[in-house]
This record gives sequence, structure tokens and C-alpha cells, in this order.
Amino acid sequence: MGAGIIGVGRYVPEKVLTNFDLEKMMDTSDEWIRTRTGIEERRIAPDDIDTSNMAYFAAERALQDAGMEAKDIDLILVATVTPDRPFPSVACMLQERLGAVNAAALDISAACAGFMYGMVTAAQFIDTGAYKYILVVGADKLSKITDWTDRNTAVLFGDGAGAVVMGPVSPGRGILSFELGADGTGGKHLYKDEYIVMNGREVFKFAVRQMGESSVRVLEKAGLTKDDVDFLIPHQANIRIVEAARQRLELPEEKISTTIRRYGNTSAASIPISLVEELEAGKIHDDDLIIMVGFGGGLTWGAIALRWGR
Repeated sequence: MGAGIIGVGRYVPEKVLTNFDLEKMMDTSDEWIRTRTGIEERRIAPDDIDTSNMAYFAAERALQDAGMEAKDIDLILVATVTPDRPFPSVACMLQERLGAVNAAALDISAACAGFMYGMVTAAQFIDTGAYKYILVVGADKLSKITDWTDRNTAVLFGDGAGAVVMGPVSPGRGILSFELGADGTGGKHLYKDEYIVMNGREVFKFAVRQMGESSVRVLEKAGLTKDDVDFLIPHQANIRIVEAARQRLELPEEKISTTIRRYGNTSAASIPISLVEELEAGKIHDDDLIIMVGFGGGLTWGAIALRWGR
């Protein structure tokens, strides 16, 4: 019995901020944003909805989808770089609100790669038999750490949350292989001061190289090839980075998630938000081989080869 996904859920705020809205706020244009990033709109959470609220909405749906109650959860892992406050963690706030009285809880900080780090961490506990069911959430409210006068970063980011319940799945299904990595020397290219600061050129070069390499390596670790891949869910940072990952795996356009158009870059939430979107669209089926790959500030990266199904 490997560790896999047995329930999924997501939450995106109601408020849509389009490129045309941004044109009124700063010196930019819809065409400039679309051609360089692929983003058409993003969601922005109101003042009364913070990261923990979004995490809760997504987690509720994931538990429902898994047919489970909060008391069944052994551990809660929340990947975020925008916690409501330094402590208590979002995971502990979520534990209280869900009523997950039997769960240990902690946050994971690996920026946009955080959800991959969370899933891989959860799998270790499940594979060793230490815990059975683990709630993994990626949630970020990037709008509160975005400089809305900086047109190079403000056009990229959105808010949202995605969650999965992980547990033992049928033989041959679940996580087949993974890779996690970090390069602290690149920390200076993407960090938070008062707001997000990014050297776009350097991050782009790193991401294009790393997404492709990591995707290929998890396939090799699982003893599989590019031809075996049914669907690719890359971190939604920039359409050109997403395209580079698709080309590296030689996949047709219909086999890759491009939710960036509607949601922008939602950091740790982007992969689980995309996963739910593609499942709802009927693009992922039982026994499909899914590659998930993310990169983020740190610099960090993570990839997973997963056989879909319970």
C-alpha cells in the first residue's frame, strides 16, 4: 500500500481582478501581461478572509471528498508563506476550526514548492505506518505581501487554497517517486522584505531548467519514460515556464494544466487548485500517471510522479 490522494478540495476568492483592472491601477496593459505571463485574471481575498480561512474552506471540501471526518486526521501540514501571524501556525488554527482533535499540526515554508514538500513529507509518515491519514494544504494570500505599485510583480500573484487528504491507496497507485531540492545561493533572487522582491530574469532561468530536469528525474526514478505520462501539473508561475516543462516532456497541450490564465500565481496553492480544476474537467482518470512539479523562493523545488486513484 503506497501513499496517495483520497480526497481533494480547493477555494478561490470571489473577487476577480482582471488585467484591465490593473491597467487603471498602474502603468501596464492587458497585452503586456498576457504575452509575458499568460495571466488574464486573478482572485483577490477580502480583508476579512486570511490564509487560515481559505485553508479551512479547501480542507472542508477535501475531507468531504474523501468521505472522512476531521477526527480521522492524524496530521495537518499547511504549506504557506503568508500565515495569519508568525504563531500559532495556520495548521493549528485549522486544527481547531475543523475539530481535528487527534491531529498533530505544523506549517511548512518552502514558498511555491511548499505543496510538493508537504505531500512528500506526508508520504513518509504514511509509508512508515506512523500515521494513516494526513491533510496537506497549500494556502497563500499573496495580495497582502504584494507591492501594488510594482508592475513587475503585482501582475503575477493571486490568492487561493487547495487541499488533499492523503492515506494508503491500492497497490501500484499513489506516489511512485519524488524529488525535493534547494539552492540557498539563489535566495537573493526571490524574497519578502516588506513586500515580494523578485529578480524575474534569474527566477525564470532557474525555473525553466529545474521544472524540466525534475520532471524527467522522477520519471527515471520510477522506471518510467516521457511516453508514460498522462498529465502534467506544473506550478502556475508563468505560461512560458509551463510551456518549457511541457516541451521537455514532449506532451501535447491537452495533457498539461494551464490554470494560470484564470488564477495567476497562487504560490503553494497553485498545484492543488489545478489538480481540482483538471479533475472536475474530466482530464484525470484512475491509473493515469500524473507529474506534479513546483519551484519557489529559497530557492526550492519538488516533483512527484503519482499514479492516480485510491
